[in-house]
Amino acid sequence: MGRHQSSAPKIVWFRRDLRLADHPALFNAAQNHPIIPVFIWAPDEEGDWPPGAASRWWLHHALTNLDKSLRGLGSCLVLRSGPTLAALKALARESGATAVYWNRRYEPAVSERDQRIEDDLRANGIDVESYNGSLLYEPWTVAKKAGGPFQVFTPFWKTCLAQDPPAAPLPAPHVLQQPAIWPRSEGLDSFSLHAHMNRAEGFCASWNPGEKEAQNQLKSFVSKSLRSYAEARDHINGDGLSRLSPHVHFGEIGPRQIWKAVEKASRGQGYSAAKDNPFLRQLGWREFSYHLLFHFPHTPQQPLRTRFKAFPWESDAAALTAWQQGQTGIPLVDAAMRQLWCEGWMPNRARMVVASYLTKNMLISWRDGAAWFWDTLVDADLANNTLGWQWTSGCGADAAPYFRIFNPINQAVKFDPDGHYIDRWIPALRKLPLPWRFKPWEAPPQVLSEAGVALGTTYPEPWVDLRFSRERALAMYRQMRQQ
Repeated sequence: MGRHQSSAPKIVWFRRDLRLADHPALFNAAQNHPIIPVFIWAPDEEGDWPPGAASRWWLHHALTNLDKSLRGLGSCLVLRSGPTLAALKALARESGATAVYWNRRYEPAVSERDQRIEDDLRANGIDVESYNGSLLYEPWTVAKKAGGPFQVFTPFWKTCLAQDPPAAPLPAPHVLQQPAIWPRSEGLDSFSLHAHMNRAEGFCASWNPGEKEAQNQLKSFVSKSLRSYAEARDHINGDGLSRLSPHVHFGEIGPRQIWKAVEKASRGQGYSAAKDNPFLRQLGWREFSYHLLFHFPHTPQQPLRTRFKAFPWESDAAALTAWQQGQTGIPLVDAAMRQLWCEGWMPNRARMVVASYLTKNMLISWRDGAAWFWDTLVDADLANNTLGWQWTSGCGADAAPYFRIFNPINQAVKFDPDGHYIDRWIPALRKLPLPWRFKPWEAPPQVLSEAGVALGTTYPEPWVDLRFSRERALAMYRQMRQQ
């Protein structure tokens, strides 16, 4: 049988698309061909941003569940270690595969790597087909009328919505043909994805990675919480959030699947168009983050607003550690940082609060915060992480004005009014009545004593004074703008 005949196998290279449904590369490769599904572990090929500890924990379980799904279709997942190009070429030699199919990624180092791989494979007679499997609108398809990329969200999203609506999701294959020669696979444990993970218990209690759970989570959110999302999304202790972000990041569910499910459920809820739907708008922010990362690939390390290159960030290792460990003495900040360590996640409102506190009250660089999030979030996504930190610190696209400094006391009163979120993550303050639970340093001594709170012992004194640090930040930002 000739190498290039129609029955020759094709390699489907899984990456951040760990699902079977709405998987363009898999769907197209599996048309009348045997396929070899492969995942290649090559973290050193991701530039300055190899997966962090929390991401590796999720990846371990996601790959396990993807393999189970593939086995249900008569196939299984082949695992190989990098270098990626060598692994793909070896697979082709071993199996007689004539083509490699994959869904595109957009991180700068990965995109450049993929182009090199494509060029080399084609030069060696191996076909390459790549697809859009993770975005609604690819970065180069959206531009300002005068040309060039957007830096403000609203006109970007308006331009996106003026295009054709997202296509219907593709179905998952019913069965997958096996090639005559099945290549060997490495064991998942050889990747040592749990090697630096010492808090798996909290993760396991909070998450169930995999495509099946992603679908269940979407259905539950759409049926129970979508209608109230606009009001509930900012309530830190509520259950109205989708918690889909890690599933989306690892491609266990695609944005077109979410779009169609939300659009269908929104009919009759007063949303006459996608632009009016607050949850679809969140998908739009994800699209915007990838648009920015693609067009401004330096932004994970450098501010988009160049004037911020000279901003005099503090270098304070003790303050950074206090923030990382949830020991700042500011209850809402500490509760969120403790949730992050335990579960690998926190609500978006909490992310904005802790980021504002680090960059504007502590004056520690957004890069330090982004690096900590990268290692500790199960949904650590380079595009979203970069946009979020630059937005909050004021140095990025569509950034929060320099004078917007989130007051963690006011944020707690407004979005955790009963103090339940603080109760959950800071047991030492549970007996402290409101409103002192939000600002224990202002509580009368007798109230603290009756609640068993000893500031500086059972709970820290505030690391910085909120009012003083706010005025300091405003003065420094004004000075930077004048210069």
